[in-house]
Amino acid sequence: MSETRRNGLTYSDAGVDIDAGNLLVQKIKPAVKSTRRPGADGDIGGFGGLFDLKAAGFTDPVLVAANDGVGTKLKIAIEAGKHDTVGIDLVAMCVNDLVVQGAEPLFFLDYFATGALDPDEGAVIVEGIAEGCRQAGCALIGGETAEMPGMYAKGDYDLAGFAVGAAERGALLPSESLEEGDVIFGLASSGVHSNGFSLVRRVAEMNGLGWQAPAPFAPGKSLGEALLEPTRIYVKPLLAAIRETGAIKALAHITGGGFPENIPRVLPETLSAEIDLEAITVPAVFSWIARAGGVAPAEMMRTFNCGVGMIGVCREDRLDAVLAALADQGENAFRLGRIVARKDGMDGTVYKGMIAL
Repeated sequence: MSETRRNGLTYSDAGVDIDAGNLLVQKIKPAVKSTRRPGADGDIGGFGGLFDLKAAGFTDPVLVAANDGVGTKLKIAIEAGKHDTVGIDLVAMCVNDLVVQGAEPLFFLDYFATGALDPDEGAVIVEGIAEGCRQAGCALIGGETAEMPGMYAKGDYDLAGFAVGAAERGALLPSESLEEGDVIFGLASSGVHSNGFSLVRRVAEMNGLGWQAPAPFAPGKSLGEALLEPTRIYVKPLLAAIRETGAIKALAHITGGGFPENIPRVLPETLSAEIDLEAITVPAVFSWIARAGGVAPAEMMRTFNCGVGMIGVCREDRLDAVLAALADQGENAFRLGRIVARKDGMDGTVYKGMIAL
């Protein structure tokens, strides 16, 4: 008696389409190629990406690495059907963490995980990643696309990014010369950036607003479009100011945890940052979040950037030179406060005045 064997099952039947993955690789090759820079000239498709530090011009480099994601801002992108800017956010959240240490971002790798791969949608996302890399001056040298049915619902996806940069030995920030009397400057943000979106989404839900509704704080835009404004990438302006002036002593990327958590990370325990809240021009999106959600000012300051995406420190007599160098690069930079001696029981970040939410 013969046995009938059940066969014919394929990986595609299980929900993973290898052909779609191969098509995505072909679609993104031009975007990846557009990010080439000295040190990175290879094509994607190998098992690992290569980078030549000598070709990049470094003599005695120290490598600096960072990784991050986009958070629940992705939920807005998915639900609003707008995928072209979250890749910029992904790069920004990584490379902004490199430049605060005085490092030049060199290369980037991404991880894109989804329940069912749509090559066209994936290509749009990677185009955004490539745009972020171009803005930061780093090469997209590889990545991973993972199609995982059962792990992610159809239409859902997640992103993670990994960036590596370098600085010449002895040029890393923060400087050991930080001292009382140094001045703090701020660089304006482009909006919410990529932190606090679980709270943002809750505020929208509380107020019965969908992502296609008119944005209460941005005339002419939908709420989804306005909230998806990508994170500002500060790399090229800050590197130019560092090299031109030699005056920047410290930088802090204002991400999750806001002012009270991020600024003390670059200060010795003997010093605090005194922030003049009245120096901040608060973008309308934060005023809307505070009012529509009943969010207290202290909670706003520890959740969002509130209009300041990056802070820096320099000597008082070099502030004008630093601000001029940043203005030449198109940055809206302004005096924000000063470094003071930290007394017993004093926080690493203290405030003067009231923020105008």
